[in-house]
Amino acid sequence: MIRNIIKRYTPDPKFVKEHKMLSRLGIWLQDPSLWHLNRRSASWATFIGLFWAYVPLPGQMIGATVTAIIFRVNIPISFALIWITNPITIPPMFYFAYVLGTKLLGTKIQVEEFHLSWEWLKSLGGSIFEIFPALIVGSLICGVILGTIGFATIRFYWRWHVIKKYRTRRATRAVHK
Repeated sequence: MIRNIIKRYTPDPKFVKEHKMLSRLGIWLQDPSLWHLNRRSASWATFIGLFWAYVPLPGQMIGATVTAIIFRVNIPISFALIWITNPITIPPMFYFAYVLGTKLLGTKIQVEEFHLSWEWLKSLGGSIFEIFPALIVGSLICGVILGTIGFATIRFYWRWHVIKKYRTRRATRAVHK
């Protein structure tokens, strides 16, 4: 079942509750709806996690967790999906977001290569403030689009799985009559 697949790949609630930054959320993490797994909770948590994965600021885990608490959706899913941004995926994701942002804002691309490191940021000097608006706009658009795709995928897959299970059960009953 889809629940078992999701549970297998999401972090343990104990890990999230004991995380040094997230433990400050204290009693808010005790709400059972934040750990419940149903179609609504899983799909919205997917949207939140994928959206926050595209936010180019530190504290993505905190942002996703607080958003999940506000909307009362599954924290482990939103928390786990942030990890699609890692040292390997960040450069192409954020460069694409930057290029998209420059197209939407009508500005010139000022950065031809993207290395997410302190040295690269220092080499930009004052021009970092010139590229930041395009990066933010592109990241927000990419986050909303990716989140919406994830949301729709979970909704449709969950529904398909439930219908398939129902039909299998109905066929089994018909055979045994």
